Order: sequence, then structure tokens, then C-alpha cells
Amino acid sequence: MSIVIRKAERTDCVRMMELVRELALYEKAPQEVTVTQEHFEESGFGPNPVWWAFVAEVDGVVQGIALYYIRYSTWKGCRMFLEDLVVSENARGKGLGKLLFDRLIEEAKEKNFSGMVWQVLEWNEPAINFYKKYNAKFDPEWWNGSIEFTVSRKSEV
Repeated sequence: MSIVIRKAERTDCVRMMELVRELALYEKAPQEVTVTQEHFEESGFGPNPVWWAFVAEVDGVVQGIALYYIRYSTWKGCRMFLEDLVVSENARGKGLGKLLFDRLIEEAKEKNFSGMVWQVLEWNEPAINFYKKYNAKFDPEWWNGSIEFTVSRKSEV
């Protein structure tokens, strides 16, 4: 078995979206994935990218992704926000999640970010236990807030 961790390329986007949909299904919210393939690709590989990612290939097939963007904190400065860390169900248990997470940490340090933050569902014990291995802190004081807008996809990023 050959495992390669590398920066994502535009040609990976179709497979990356498949993994995003797999994650949404696991999180019991498949209907929440509303981004188009075109918007996803342009947002990562267009003239003004807003996200970056690493992929984990097993024998030449992308089986995991770690997608992040830069979050600015007025208290802490630039921080990496891990949007998605996904390993295909059929590829779990091979250490891909650890390899991807370790690569993210390396990237954050290379870019001199002050830290990395992410969200995890309170019922997702496998993920919580994974993050605990890194001595991650979980903040019970802050709640997530959001507002949804109807987006016209004509004005791409």
C-alpha cells in the first residue's frame, strides 16, 4: 500500500466533493451541501483562492482530505481554520487522518499561524477522541452562530 500526502490540485476537486458529501451523510446532513462543483473549484483554484487543502492518496486514489482557510483573530492573529478533515469510510484505520492532521500542523507552523481551530459535533466521539490525542482544547463557552443567505453563483470568488 502506497500512501502519499500532497497539496490538493484542481483535478482533485470532484473526488474532494465526493468526500465532502460522504462526510455530510455521516453527519446526518446531506441536504446541507449546496455548493456547486464549479464554485468549489473556483474558490480553491481561481484567481483569489479562499481555501487550501491536502489530500491523502492510497495507491493513487484520493481517500482523504484536509481543507482549511485562514481565520483572523483580533486577539491571536492569523490562525488556520480546519473546515473538513475527511477520510473515506473504506480507508479508515490506515493512519490517513493522522498524516493529514500532522501535515496541517506543519503547514500552520510554516506559515507562522498562531494556532489551528476547528469544530466537531458533540456526538462525534471518534473525532473527539482523535483530537484529544493532540491535547486539543474544547471550549464549552462559545456557541456557533450563523445566518444563511441566498447566494447568486454568478459572482464567483
